[in-house]
Parts: sequence; structure tokens; C-alpha cells
Amino acid sequence: MKTGPIKDLGRAFDRVADAYDAGRPCYPDELYHALTDVSGIDLDGATTVDVGAGTGIMTRALRARGSQVIAVDPGEAMLTRLVSRAADRQGTPLAAVLADGNELPLADGVADLVTYAQSWHWLDPVASITEARRVLRPEGAIAGCWNFHHAAQAEWLAAYEARLAEEVSSYWGPAVEEWSVPPIAAAFEVIEERWIPWTRLIGIEQFLLDLRSHSYMAALSPERADELVGRQRAELRKEFPEGVLSVPMRVYLAVGK
Repeated sequence: MKTGPIKDLGRAFDRVADAYDAGRPCYPDELYHALTDVSGIDLDGATTVDVGAGTGIMTRALRARGSQVIAVDPGEAMLTRLVSRAADRQGTPLAAVLADGNELPLADGVADLVTYAQSWHWLDPVASITEARRVLRPEGAIAGCWNFHHAAQAEWLAAYEARLAEEVSSYWGPAVEEWSVPPIAAAFEVIEERWIPWTRLIGIEQFLLDLRSHSYMAALSPERADELVGRQRAELRKEFPEGVLSVPMRVYLAVGK
């Protein structure tokens, strides 16, 4: 799933930072309950390194639950949006670092938790985990999580994914037979893996912004991306003339050391 050097990846996602910020889904509350339950780490008061933080979807949720977060991302535009949205009423400072998870510019033993939300598959599987372990305290934990469409739960969603697979050669998702979750569980001693189902209620236009935020879309020319999005919009509006989608989702969570 990696497409090139991390700096190139950061630039690629910077091109779709607006769509990423507006369209990507959050994570359900159940994910954070599961993370605490499995890791044994109370998020309130924990120091968390959020690697591949993007525009801050996980970062904001962790901060809302009391964590002090160090957000790391190789995309300057992504981090700019993260910082602009990170202010809270308490004025808690946010550390945002332009870097990648293969070489964290952090001291040893500074964190209780290292998280990879929708990001670990872009990193070197050995170097990234080595770095995570280095910056963790002895009782710390590593967590990777990914939001996925649960296409098997809805015919319209399976058809949507199938159209993407047919039209975009670099598509990677549930419509590809060999698709699977990123193998983070094989990279460390797993405490536990969990699947957490949830439902996303969303308008068609925001759903299509989510589509535009994916790396396989960022690789297309703007004209080609517009054409593809237009065809998907037409199909979705035929299926849902009211313009609202109920999208079955599931989060994969793996926690280890």
C-alpha cells in the first residue's frame, strides 16, 4: 500500500487536505472505550504520540478525553489544519511535529501510548514499531486503528466499492479479493484485536469529499477525479434521492507492545 517516500506521501495528502478535513469520518466512542480497556491506559492524563495525525481526527478526540497529545505528520498542510482546529477552552498547548513515524524526533520514554489512526500501513513495519517502543514508557502500549466501509452489510455500498475497483487501478479496499487489514498485529506482541461496528449518517456530498481524500484519488488528475466523483454522485442520487446515506462502518483495532 506504500507508494513512495514519506515526504512524497505528505505532499500527496497535502493536495487533498481540505477534502480530508471535511470528509473523513471520526471514530465512534466505543473505540476509545476499547482502547482503554485493552491497553489498561487511562486516556485522561496520558501522554500520547499520534503518528500520521493528518488533520487531527484522532488527536482532537484524544485531547477531548484528557490526553496530552504530540501530533506527528509529514504533511505541512495537514498539520496546519490540525493546529488551527486544536484550540480548546482550557488553552492546553498542542505539540505538532512535522516528521514521520519511521524516525520520530522525540526523546526516549516520553509517552504512555503511541497511536496510528489510518496511518501505520504507510510506514516501514520494522522501523516504525522500533521507534514507537523507544518513545514509550515501560508500561506503555501501541495501538493501530482503521475505519472501513462494511460493504458486506449493504448492496449499494458494495456496488459503490466495485465501481471504484473497476475505474481506479490503484484502488485498495473491500472490492479487491486480496484486500485485508494492515498487518500491524504481526509487528508486535498483540494484547488484543477488536472489530467495532458503527453507522455513519452522512450527506452524499460529504461522502464524496471522503472519497476525494484517499490516496488513490489524490494520484489522479483533477479532471479524472472530477469525472469519477461525478459518476459516483449520479449513482448515489439515483439510489438515495433524499441525499442522505446510512453507511455501515467498522473499526479494526489492534493493541500491543
